[in-house]
Amino acid sequence: AKDLSDAKFLILPGVGHFDEAIDRLNLSGMRPKLEELVLGAKIPILGICVGMQILADGSDEGCLPGLGWVPGRVRAFESQLQCKSLPMPHMGWNDLKPSMQKNIYFSNEFYADAQFYFLHSYYFDAEDKKNVVATSFYGLDFDAVVSYGNIYGAQFHLEKSHHWGEKFLKNFLENC
Repeated sequence: AKDLSDAKFLILPGVGHFDEAIDRLNLSGMRPKLEELVLGAKIPILGICVGMQILADGSDEGCLPGLGWVPGRVRAFESQLQCKSLPMPHMGWNDLKPSMQKNIYFSNEFYADAQFYFLHSYYFDAEDKKNVVATSFYGLDFDAVVSYGNIYGAQFHLEKSHHWGEKFLKNFLENC
């Protein structure tokens, strides 16, 4: 936790189960320091995949409360009628539809052919859709990128999204 003191930006990665991610964060002893930096000092943070999901209030995947930093809930695709026949997890390349409200990630360098790599069975459902930066589609439109003050989340894997993921991360670092 002390190594975070001089951070200018934070990235909260994640792969796996919601409850396990929250539990590991809590056991690491870093949660109070993260809260001090993110909620107090307003250091920008980007949650990726499960790192995005734990920003929510809670998840259908588990019973533990999330960080509650971005109002919303993580929902199972399988709980939605239009998704019941789709293969799970949602895995592979998909495009994003940026919202008009917030678009720090999407400059003219993001063309219609931009693709991002997803691997998930749950999706973030923002309480206030004004916090949604971009959506994607897998049986339904789902919140793929969220923003709430200095707190950001991306459901896809930047590290597997090639040059589009690199550009997304660069835009985050340059515009926050």
